[in-house]
Amino acid sequence: MDQADFVHLVRLSEHDSADNNRAYRLRVAAFAALGYVWVLGCLLLAIGIVAWVLPALLSGRFRLLMVLAWLGAAALLWVSVRALWVRLDQPSGVEVTALDAPDLFEALERIRRKIKGPPIHKVTLNEEFNASIQQLPRFGLLGGSVNHLTIGLPLMLALDRPRLMAVLAHEYGHLRGDHGRFAAWIYRTRLSWMRLNHSLSDNVGPVAAATQAFIRWYFPRFSARTFALARQDEYEADRIAARLLGREVTAAALVEIEVRGAWLRSEFWRGHWSAAAGNPLPVGPYRRMRKLLTTPPDAAFANDALRQALKRLSNLEDTHPGLRDRIEALDTPPAVPDWSRGTALGLLGRQAKRWMAHLDKQWCRDHATEWKLHHARLGRMRERVKALEAAMPQASAADLVELARLRRRLDPRAVVRDLYEMALERNAENPAALRGLVKCVGKDDREAKMALLHRLWEAGGNNRYWTARTALAELETPRLGADHDAAAFKRWRRRFERAQEAEDRAWDELSGTSFFSQITRHDLSPFELTEVQAELSRCAPVQRCWLVRKNLRDYPQRRAYLVFVELPSMNHERCDRLCRRLERSLSLSGPALALWAGESLTLGKIERSAFEPIFAR
Repeated sequence: MDQADFVHLVRLSEHDSADNNRAYRLRVAAFAALGYVWVLGCLLLAIGIVAWVLPALLSGRFRLLMVLAWLGAAALLWVSVRALWVRLDQPSGVEVTALDAPDLFEALERIRRKIKGPPIHKVTLNEEFNASIQQLPRFGLLGGSVNHLTIGLPLMLALDRPRLMAVLAHEYGHLRGDHGRFAAWIYRTRLSWMRLNHSLSDNVGPVAAATQAFIRWYFPRFSARTFALARQDEYEADRIAARLLGREVTAAALVEIEVRGAWLRSEFWRGHWSAAAGNPLPVGPYRRMRKLLTTPPDAAFANDALRQALKRLSNLEDTHPGLRDRIEALDTPPAVPDWSRGTALGLLGRQAKRWMAHLDKQWCRDHATEWKLHHARLGRMRERVKALEAAMPQASAADLVELARLRRRLDPRAVVRDLYEMALERNAENPAALRGLVKCVGKDDREAKMALLHRLWEAGGNNRYWTARTALAELETPRLGADHDAAAFKRWRRRFERAQEAEDRAWDELSGTSFFSQITRHDLSPFELTEVQAELSRCAPVQRCWLVRKNLRDYPQRRAYLVFVELPSMNHERCDRLCRRLERSLSLSGPALALWAGESLTLGKIERSAFEPIFAR
């Protein structure tokens, strides 16, 4: 199924759901049953053929047709059994029991009684900034299921107890009542088909080919027909959380998760990995994370992060609605909330410190190799810093900017304002120096920051979108002694819209043309390349990565990139999700489209056309 047909079928399902939800659910159940009928039909057919051929073979009547029929039936029987009993991986992490954390389990039991949900069979604590609940099938398409709740330690460190309970109530809400059980059954079925498709992808032979052909036809249509159901389920889970904890608490939790998550991605992890400069052995992150998450994010950063989150539209890449739609469905204003007071770590009781230490040690074990490589990379940066410092009297503006960035890369708290000012003395309109200096201006000096942003805007180039975003975030943020400047806000708002339109047009050209046309080798400086390599090294699934510059016809000066990644042993949905994350997180001076080596874009084609990889694990 191509993308246009998939979108069309999703839209039809959404209309059917809105017109007659009961009839829509019946059609979904019937289409889900079709998959079971196919599997059971193949199983019965295989058993029938074996029962018919085997007695003849045992009596010594060997005929080529009978032997081929028996081999085909055996293969069909094996594939059918694998489909019925496919097993899914358990979520990773450390198991938490009621004896370990009685407060947590008492809170979960209160939620269960209020929504009349099934019991939680297993609770796991892991390192993700997330919480999720899954009904994992015991034996694949048939058999019972296990309710598995996973809570990320960083989430418990970021949210106070009421807001974390709103998150857990949302997750538990997926299992509520008859509708919840139906949605959970559909979700389990989708997981089973996805895992079956992945497990059979390397099989060869006529039976495997026929099975793969059916899955290629059935699974995308099943996903499209059930998309509206999954989207509805998310809204219903939000409503349940709002009913139990209050709309304001639920909405505040959603916003705080978005802002804190953006801060962790852009600030915390970069600062944590910079500790490799002075530590050859890895350092666990969670103790430091606990301390830093007690401090509210910078107000301008929070405003910008919220604006970016509200701008993301609900799309077909994820059944979760966008933040704006979720907030509007709760009938609350989309605003930066008062930050959580304290953490929810108390729910883990006296074992909290032990588990934090355990996850710190686990993180160090998992990232030992990447940390060692990063330590060596930062050592090379120190050598480069020494060389640049020795040549400072004759250094160009670009050299001074590189020196400032390297110092900040080695120590996020390094004072580098004088270097940017010196660079501007040698080149008054250097965009990189202006952008760096903007970040050095104190919070209380709005006038100086806005003047620099105006100069950066006038300098043009690739910085206008970032410039307008930063200006709007600053003007939205109340500052002591600074009145709201409505005229400046309106002017920068218009500039932001112009920059956004240019970004959108560039993105349309980047994603809408042939992948390997109009490409050249990447133009990253050694510093920029090192940054990207460091970020890729911290993304464990990436085996290799290629980076090329895409030359845009309408924007010849615009830096735009294609990122090709090799992601072995990952299914399509996880590959797609990781590529979208890389597009947001990689430190590239321009829009980037991330693509993975799969069916439509083969690894061989990437190796032939995308030059040499910039990263290999």
